[in-house]
Amino acid sequence: MAYDWNLPDTALLQLNRHLQLQDETLRDGLQRPSAYDPPIQAKLEILHLMEALGIHGADVGLPGAGPRAAADVTAIVTEIVEQKLKIKPSCAGRTLKVDIQPIVDIAQKTGKLLEADLFIGSSPVRQYAEDWTLDRMLKVTEEAVVYAVEQGLEVMYVTEDTIRSHPETLRRLYTTAIECGAIRICLCDTVGHATPDGVRALVRFIREVVADTGKPVKLDWHGHRDRGLGLANTLAAVEVGVDRVHGTALGIGERVGNTPMEHLLINLKLLGVLQNDLSRLREYVGAVSRHCRVPLPFSWPGLGRDAFAATSAESAERLIELYELGERQLFEHTFSGVTPALVGREARFAVGPRSGPANVRGWQLQSQKSGEIEPVLAAARECGRVLEPNELEAL
Repeated sequence: MAYDWNLPDTALLQLNRHLQLQDETLRDGLQRPSAYDPPIQAKLEILHLMEALGIHGADVGLPGAGPRAAADVTAIVTEIVEQKLKIKPSCAGRTLKVDIQPIVDIAQKTGKLLEADLFIGSSPVRQYAEDWTLDRMLKVTEEAVVYAVEQGLEVMYVTEDTIRSHPETLRRLYTTAIECGAIRICLCDTVGHATPDGVRALVRFIREVVADTGKPVKLDWHGHRDRGLGLANTLAAVEVGVDRVHGTALGIGERVGNTPMEHLLINLKLLGVLQNDLSRLREYVGAVSRHCRVPLPFSWPGLGRDAFAATSAESAERLIELYELGERQLFEHTFSGVTPALVGREARFAVGPRSGPANVRGWQLQSQKSGEIEPVLAAARECGRVLEPNELEAL
């Protein structure tokens, strides 16, 4: 039995027994500069895969952006209602009536209670760029939240660039939103500036702000990965007790993107926080990759083509014996921190320029093929890359 330094934190597991996931693929994700905004049937396919993975909520768009956005959001919410899906829809909008009204219209048309995720920039950088005073921001916040609540919407109040905002500015903005009826507030690392220590400090401070209001308000974390820390920051937010965390398939989003939902699911399951069935995870990222025209990197953890491939001679020599003995669990664990079966996959032997006879033998066993070994190795060394399955079969 392997020793595991990642001992489960029982306090963490207890604290997060009701942790929820919010999928931002169909809104924030589509703001990726190179992403394609797919047709509605593709969005519905992605929605059903979110449901299959047990994702609790989805931001299904910003209907105030225009007629197509409003039509797509209406179709998605209608699908949720008609198919009796468990996933909870929300819609994004600025803290302006012109963005809130389309959400109200869709809620009334579909008969579905919608969450309005109303955002406003809160950092000094945003205040300077937008020429906003705090008094004006407080007035806009009050008007927007009161109007949305009066129209029958649930409100999550979102401060953009939270991680670079002054504490007292955040205290006043969040307190105002909560007093006006917001039932959720969201902390955003909009530009990917945060570190895990910064996330912990921010969440602890905002939890005190919420406690001071005396209201049972839920807390969300939304992170980007400009510094490559999106996943680490989101796990830090989980550690200190947020109620819901956000992510997107393949981490797509503005600039370099958001926390990858698939990696969040894998890690939360390995930590014991979630028990979701992840067997369709590759189908989920594959659909987003295909429909949004975003490549799935070969080396993408857990889901890329090479994630569970043994190509070196040294690795294959150790694995072939386990495979032949039927020690599948050891075979999958020896050179991977993620069990392939967790995401509906299998470890496999591959043959490339640094492979040896064990690689070819292993591939033959897995594919139930036979043949000469040396010609295959010679071909791999000659071409300088891993051979594709059809090439191996031909050889």
